[in-house]
Amino acid sequence: MFKHESIETNSAMLIVLTMVAISIGGLVEIVPLHYLNGTVEDVKDPATGLDVIHPYSPLEQRGRDIYIREGCYTCHSQMIRPFRDEDLRYGHYSLAAESKYDHPFQWGSKRTGPDLARVGGKYSNEWQVAHLTAPRSVVPESIMPNYPWLKETKLDYSDVQDRMIALKRVGVPYSQTKVEYDANVKRFGEETAKTLDINTAENTLLAQAQAGNYDGNASGVSEMDALVAYLQVLGTMVDFSKFDEDHFIQFR
Repeated sequence: MFKHESIETNSAMLIVLTMVAISIGGLVEIVPLHYLNGTVEDVKDPATGLDVIHPYSPLEQRGRDIYIREGCYTCHSQMIRPFRDEDLRYGHYSLAAESKYDHPFQWGSKRTGPDLARVGGKYSNEWQVAHLTAPRSVVPESIMPNYPWLKETKLDYSDVQDRMIALKRVGVPYSQTKVEYDANVKRFGEETAKTLDINTAENTLLAQAQAGNYDGNASGVSEMDALVAYLQVLGTMVDFSKFDEDHFIQFR
């Protein structure tokens, strides 16, 4: 029988045993996934049969890039756990399908600030702009930093097509060909398919920014426009009122 000291003082043995422990732990987590057919939920609109969870529009995707750039994930998670207290505070627990197009996902576990998985539509665009510009103007006890430059900084969308192409290569169903576009129409509906067309990405981005006017300034497109557009879509794709209360239990 080995003593801890004999293992800890023998570097070769310590490395081997550490690798064995890591391998066992990894296998315990990974192997079961190959025997689960419903790891990611198949979420379709009961009325139309269309997929309700779709990739972000060009503007929303650029907003997500800014969200990651500014390190928002270090204080905010995007994963509501299946517990009653979380359901009461944030809403329905997060589905795996809701983050299947996220690269990387923003689940997190740090909640210096509240979880943002279902923040979309919870507050107005004006509130979001005020909160990002000067958080304590709307939440006096907040310790969140100010981000005033977002409203003043013009959004760089010159490479938005390249960004979408990169995401397409890892499985996000943005379209470049007519065949891919038609497949998205069948899968998501025509209106959504238009927002996923790489060829018209810049026009789509500008049209959404103009229609949404997220930062309250219609004279241009700012980084604030993009970030607020992203925040306002979080958790809004699935209308849980259309599904039975226990519908998603079958996937757990």
